[in-house]
Amino acid sequence: MIRLQQLKFRLDHKKGDIKRKILKVLHVKDNQLLDYSVVKKSIDARKKNDIRIVYTVDVKVKEEEALLARSKKTLMTTKPTSYQFPHALCQLDDRPVVIGTGPAGLFCGLILAEQGLRPILLERGEEVNQRVKDVQTYFNTGELSISSNVQFGEGGAGTFSDGKLNTMVKDKYKRNQKVLEEFVAAGAPKEILFDSKPHIGTDYLREVVQNMREKIIGLGGEVRFHSLVTSLVIENEAITGVQVNDSEVISTQHVVLAIGHSARDTFRMLKDMKVAMEKKPFAIGLRIEHPQIMINKQQYGDYYQHKALPVADYKLSHHCLNGRGVYSFCMCPGGYVVNASSELGHVVTNGMSNYLRDEANANSALLVNVTPDDFPEDDVLAGVTFQRKWESLAFDAGGRNYHIPVQLAGDFMVNRPSTELGEIQPSVGRYKLANLRECLPPYVCDAIQEGIQAFDKKIPGFGRGDAILSGVETRSSSPIRILRDDIYMSNIRGLYPCGEGAGYAGGIMSAAMDGIKVAEAIVHNK
Repeated sequence: MIRLQQLKFRLDHKKGDIKRKILKVLHVKDNQLLDYSVVKKSIDARKKNDIRIVYTVDVKVKEEEALLARSKKTLMTTKPTSYQFPHALCQLDDRPVVIGTGPAGLFCGLILAEQGLRPILLERGEEVNQRVKDVQTYFNTGELSISSNVQFGEGGAGTFSDGKLNTMVKDKYKRNQKVLEEFVAAGAPKEILFDSKPHIGTDYLREVVQNMREKIIGLGGEVRFHSLVTSLVIENEAITGVQVNDSEVISTQHVVLAIGHSARDTFRMLKDMKVAMEKKPFAIGLRIEHPQIMINKQQYGDYYQHKALPVADYKLSHHCLNGRGVYSFCMCPGGYVVNASSELGHVVTNGMSNYLRDEANANSALLVNVTPDDFPEDDVLAGVTFQRKWESLAFDAGGRNYHIPVQLAGDFMVNRPSTELGEIQPSVGRYKLANLRECLPPYVCDAIQEGIQAFDKKIPGFGRGDAILSGVETRSSSPIRILRDDIYMSNIRGLYPCGEGAGYAGGIMSAAMDGIKVAEAIVHNK
């Protein structure tokens, strides 16, 4: 096949225009074109008065070799490829156990199941439908379930997110493609296969994780809910089993730790059992909300209402005078700010969008990098203690009843508690006006203040006084890394750290791909 890149079209182009452009570029007639498929679609909005939609397409033509030989242009060719498991089918002496059903755990379990290894997936929380009910109860009443919430339950923390699927991970083995294809097979929109910024949305994700669970079960796997791993069974520095709910022991020589970044009790258990871990940098900060229509206007100019354009997003960063970096993270167009607490007496925020991204506000985290120098205690879990400190202060600022503390950006800039809202209404549900500077270290607040001023120069209106700030955002990534070697194994033989909670991923796609890599390693290391 021939791959054509940078085919640009006006916003009001028709589907037939793509075919006509292909014929023109290749100098072929209609009857010579056998087929074409879109492999990438993106928006070029650098010129606000001339926004274009850009396609990459793969083309099949008659007598391709002759066309390539006579073409005066250097045409790129490509061959259809897909993910191929790099090892032959095998048998293990036992059933592998995967702890956690977030993206890493689900895809690790799926690959193991496809190889006939009948994995057992253990999830401390609820299946996704009950989890949605528990989360909504918490949003409405403040009644927190510590095992079924925005962080814990089927699908992991990503189930209550914007469902972004972009990643910077290099992928010559087509693991990325495997993830996207499995998502589509499980009910995700087909557009994720070619959109340059693919996303599913929390509404689709709930269906997707259920269907993936059923596929794993159909392949001989097992998924157990309400199953908290409370201990590991280790003999001669090798895993021989896991203890569930302080009672049942499942014998196995292969355990995957796909536990997520909020499994603090599990981190403590791993430390006590001498599993090698280290502190790592992460980031903390606040969420900021603006009217989505304002972001659309700033990013698209006069075309901001054009139906061919997706809801606008942004990605911003700034290096501050105090040496810190501040940046936007997990930007959710047309979404909500959600109360993502998972522990009693703590308040945490995150962002979430449905697939259509059609709510009134855009929101994003404004995060500031922190390092082990900021929590220097001689404890591998010092980062967890650091997170808890600010989450507890946010709980206090919200009135100690799980309201999210909220402040206007203008008040934050002058260190003044907010007493009333402006034009923008927060999307956070239950909230209390407060002073968010009481909930974060001064160096983080100073960096956010400087960042807002810098970002206002890039997106006018970003620093408007009535923009809504809410906090705190502390769970952007794991505060620890569970060490693993070049065959993906920890210092305990047969124990495989995996995904975001273990410190090896940063989002749905990279976590899912890490799950695939660990599944491959289990088979290879059998």
